[in-house]
Amino acid sequence: MYLLFDIGGTKMRLAVSRNGKHMGRPKIVPTPHDFDEGMRVIADIVSSLAGKGNITMAVGGVAGPLDAKKTRLANAPHLSGWIGKPLKKALEKAAGTKKVHLENDAALSGLGEAHFGAGKGKAVVAYLTVSTGVGGARIVNGRIDRNAMGFEPGQQIVHAGKSLEHYVSGSAMAARHHKKPHEIIDAEAWDEAARYLAHGVHNTIVHWSPDRVVVGGSVMLNSISLPKVISYTKEIMRIFPELPEIKKAALGDVGGLYGALALLGQIKKAKK
Repeated sequence: MYLLFDIGGTKMRLAVSRNGKHMGRPKIVPTPHDFDEGMRVIADIVSSLAGKGNITMAVGGVAGPLDAKKTRLANAPHLSGWIGKPLKKALEKAAGTKKVHLENDAALSGLGEAHFGAGKGKAVVAYLTVSTGVGGARIVNGRIDRNAMGFEPGQQIVHAGKSLEHYVSGSAMAARHHKKPHEIIDAEAWDEAARYLAHGVHNTIVHWSPDRVVVGGSVMLNSISLPKVISYTKEIMRIFPELPEIKKAALGDVGGLYGALALLGQIKKAKK
C-alpha cells in the first residue's frame, strides 16, 4: 500500500493507493501551523486510511522549496513553523516507512495535470497555481523538468519590486481587502488580479516556451477570470506570434495527489 500526500499552506490532502495505479478517497484537513502537530495529524490520518495495512512507500509534496537532499523545507512563507524541520524523517515515522519521496507541491500538481488533467498529451506543460501562494513548475515529456533549486514562478517581480504572489495570491488578496478571497465581490479587484496574473503568464511563456499553460489553485479556479487573463496576456505579448493554449486545471483540489501517483509510477518503473 502506498501513501500519497500534498501538504499545502492551508490544507493537507492524503490518500492511499493499493496498486500504485489508482487512489482511494482523499482525506482533506487544515494544515497545522505547528510542525509537530502536523506530524501527529498525518500519523492519525495514515492510521485511518491504511487500517491494518502497511505503507510500503510514501510520495508527496509540500509547499515551498526543499533543501538539496529533499529532506527539509528550505523556505516556506506559508509554513514558517515547518522550515528547517526534519520533514522526511518525521514523515517516515508518521507513515511507518523508510521510503519517503518529497517534492514541491506545485510541481506535483503540475505533474498531475500533465498526466491526468488539462496538460495531458502535451510535451511541455507550464503549470501555475494561484491559491494561498503562487507556485508552479515546468513539466517536460511527463516529468518534472530538471532543476537546481525548484521552480518558484510566484516570486518573479512583476511591478515596483513586488512579486506576482504579492499581487494575486489568496493571502495577499485577503490582506489587501480584509476579507477571505471568496468574500471579495469587487469586480475591479479581480480584474486587477487578472492583469497582474497575465504578466506572470506572459513571463512564464517566454521563459519556458510551453505547448500548453495550465493554471490552477483555488483562487484561480474560483475568482480570477481565465478569459481576461488570456486577453491581457495577448495584449502584452510582443515576441511570439501567438500564445500557446491556456487552460484551467482539471483536477481541482487533488491535483497534487494525482501528481504523487504519477511520480510513484515513475519511481516504481525506475526500480525495475
